[in-house]
Amino acid sequence: MAKFLRESRVAKALSDKIVIYESHVRAFWNTTRYEESDKMIHAILRKKDQAGMDIYVEFEFGVGDVRRVLDLQDSDNDPTIMSERLAKGLWCRMGFTGHINGKLLKTNFSKAYRYLLHCMVNSLSHRKGAYNEVSDYIMNIVTSLVLNRRYNISQVIFEYMKENCFAEGDKYITYPRFVMMLLNDKIKDLPKIRSDVMEVRNITHETILRNQG
Repeated sequence: MAKFLRESRVAKALSDKIVIYESHVRAFWNTTRYEESDKMIHAILRKKDQAGMDIYVEFEFGVGDVRRVLDLQDSDNDPTIMSERLAKGLWCRMGFTGHINGKLLKTNFSKAYRYLLHCMVNSLSHRKGAYNEVSDYIMNIVTSLVLNRRYNISQVIFEYMKENCFAEGDKYITYPRFVMMLLNDKIKDLPKIRSDVMEVRNITHETILRNQG
């Protein structure tokens, strides 16, 4: 399973080592907006100019940027919906012991696949908590990887980021790792202060090897 994950098309999204700076991620979600005209997510970030003065820069990205930065190796032509029959058939092959029409819980799968689901839920899920429950789209991603089927993971991630743009009040800090990866790609000179580092548990190649058993 460790070898499978390291060689999968979600390897970078799962385990890329990234230092997350909380102020930048919060500034992103506090100012973010989605523009239908260019189908891009926009935000405002602050940095220093050459004279040391604060300046504001607009940051924008689309599905293609998510695909490239996370190296997801999918395309706009790939589907975002998997056959339910195909997915449920795979559950049985993965040792699923729960009710076929009930909730998908990691604990209802065989040990090897339970760890695969653990990695997917903790790295690719957009929500906070409920880490034993596997969302439909996470199961779709797993199905596409195990059966080597095409699936537009980039679009799915982008849609959940887009959804968060329309949240009222304080927005939940969705996908902090991915946001920081995108920020680092687009804005090379954002201030990076050690006291600003957000501690987020990350799956690495080492933890994949250590925890699979």
